[in-house]
Parts: sequence; C-alpha cells; structure tokens
Amino acid sequence: MAETPYFVSYPEALSILQTHPLTLHTEFTSLDDSFHRILSQDLESKVNDPRFDNSAMDGFAFRYQDSTNPPNKLEVLQTIQAGAITPPQPLVAGQAARIMTGAPMPDGADAILPIEMCEFDQSNSTVILLEEGKKHFIRKQGENLRKGRVALQQGTLLTPSSVGLCATMGHPEVPVFTRAKIGIISTGDELKFPGDNLGENEIYESNSFGLAGLVKNAGHTPKRYDAVIDSIDDLREKLNTAAKECDLILTSGGVSMGDWDLVRKLMEEEGDIKFWRVKIRPGSPPLFGYWKGTPLFGLPGNPASSHVVFRMLVGPYLRHSTAGGGVQERRVTVQLAEPFKVSDQFLILRRIKIDTSGEHMLAYSTGYQGSGNLNSLVLADGLTLLQPGHTGEKGTWCEALLL
Repeated sequence: MAETPYFVSYPEALSILQTHPLTLHTEFTSLDDSFHRILSQDLESKVNDPRFDNSAMDGFAFRYQDSTNPPNKLEVLQTIQAGAITPPQPLVAGQAARIMTGAPMPDGADAILPIEMCEFDQSNSTVILLEEGKKHFIRKQGENLRKGRVALQQGTLLTPSSVGLCATMGHPEVPVFTRAKIGIISTGDELKFPGDNLGENEIYESNSFGLAGLVKNAGHTPKRYDAVIDSIDDLREKLNTAAKECDLILTSGGVSMGDWDLVRKLMEEEGDIKFWRVKIRPGSPPLFGYWKGTPLFGLPGNPASSHVVFRMLVGPYLRHSTAGGGVQERRVTVQLAEPFKVSDQFLILRRIKIDTSGEHMLAYSTGYQGSGNLNSLVLADGLTLLQPGHTGEKGTWCEALLL
C-alpha cells in the first residue's frame, strides 16, 4: 500500500485515469438504433449536400437580369417538381419556370421569386414578377456538405440531428464504440431492496439505481447486482463474477477507513489499486484500480457522494475511453449569492441552485449539504467548482458544473 498514490489532487486523479482507459471496440449499427451511440471513427459524406442547385422556395425561376425593373412579364415555359425524372429545360431571356421547393434549377436561371411576390396567369402561361429576383433563394450544390469530407468526428455523441445528418450523407449504418457493460455492486449489511420490510437499523438500497441511470446517460449498459453483505468471501465472489461479465466495475460503500470497509481491504490485499482517496468534497474516499484485470471504481456509500464522484471521475474516464465522446460537461461561471464553506486543499463541490433571472448567474445552496442527503442533489442545477484556496465569500465568482 505504500506505493499506492494516496489522497491525490483532482487533476492527479484524472491524469492517472487517462493512463488506464477502457478498451472498447467498433461495431456497426443501423441508423434506427444509433441514437445516443458514440462514433468510433470519423464519418465522411458520400454525397454533396445539396446534390444539385435547387430552389429553397415555391415560386418561379428565371434570369436575374429579366427582373431588374419590376414589374416584369415572362413566359412560363414549364413546371419543375422535386424528384422529377425528366431534367428541366434550359431557360433563355424572357422565360421563367414554375418551380417547387427542392426542385433542380434549370440551366440559364440564377434567381428565384416566391409565388406570393408574383402574379401567375395560367390561362396564357405568363407570370408578372412584382419584385427583383432573389439569388439567395437558390441552394447551391455542396454548400452544406462536400462529398468525401469529414462531417462528424470520432467521439461524436449521436443526437437526433446528427443521426439525420448520417442519413443525409448516405450512411445506412454507422461505426460506433461498443457500449461498456458496467457492473454495479452496493455493499453493506444494512441494505435492503426498495419495498422490502425493514428491520431495525436497515435502510433501502438506492445507490445502484442512481448509478445505473448515470451509466445509461453516459451511453453505456449497467448491470446491477444484488447488494453484498459485509462478508469478505461474499464480496470476493461477487467481484469475481462481475470481472468475468463486465468491462468495468463500480462498487458503492466500503472504501473508507473503517473496520468494515471491505472493498478497500480486499483491493489492498488481492487487487491492484492505482489511487485511493481524492481531494474533493463530498466524495474523498474513492479508489480506482483493477480486480482480476477488470478496472474498478470504489465509490463512497453516501448517496450524494456516489453521484458526485461518478460525475467527477467515472464520467471523464468513460469519455476519455471513447475519444472524448459521450455526454459532455457543461460549465458556467456563477456568482456566489451567499457564503460557501471552502478548503485550502480540497476541490469543493457544493450542490447549488442557479438563478438566471438577473444580469449574472447567481448560485444558492440547495440546503443541508450532508453527503447522505440525496434530496439536495435532486434540487440542484449544478455543482460548484470551488478550487483549493477560494475564499467562498458572497459576491465572488467560480465555475460551476451543470447537472
């Protein structure tokens, strides 16, 4: 244990984690199943977008110089629909084409006028242009995407709009990182499944459910195991099972300095610890290492702390393992609306409500900040990032991580 980095700073913890990323492979998934997946390769467009010059309006196409002194009367040569098989006829001076949104521009035309700015006489196939033509109502070939150019980069989290862009580029399926299968194990004699009858000094187990939600939100697959009693043999057996079945293990509880903190004890004796304890509050007890070759995070047992440590350590670890992909951190600068307790050595992560109604974003405490108070996290918009040495005085500024 003497060689294990102990009580490391937050930047030191992140640096250690970056040297031990998960190994995730590439698989191809259909667009129907690609939402919230993470691209494992850059994605090039197979086509130009638009593929050809086309109209952005329902109206008339013509030569711009035929509209410079409105009103102008032109002969309507044809009607051009989007998706028509027959190519449009070229236009010459004095001619126009009725054109629909998305339809290809006829040769010779370089302007569009929407139908509401025209007077169309179907009986003699003429149109009167009431204004000058609009060149910007023409969508130019390749103005959005160029064939062969990268449009979505490795690590992109596929949202509804980016899935649509994949389709626009001509990809029926896309290369994505395999989802990490993440085992979640809560520990403690006092834990009971929600809804079971509670004995004296027993509580409902909640951490595995919250952590499973955080894993799903990060784009991966949780596997919750039944809570383990405070037995070194039972814990070893459960860790062995998870190491065989999962890519990553998250434990909850048992990582501090007490006699019954068995995760720490077992990892010290039989595992491979890369760091133990981090200078953050709440959540200073976590450890990271390997159990039987499978990476393992030992998270605190207090509910608020386990959520906070996931956001601060596990989330960045998963993003780094997917080329920076997944749900990204969003940070803002806030002004403290009340004094906050700070530290010279620890990064302080207070749960805050952010008031955006005024000129500046103001940060208020969500109330009692105990590490077991999950309700304070439910009420929060963000976490303060009060760096070591910050004064914490009312009116001072700090970064905040949005939740």
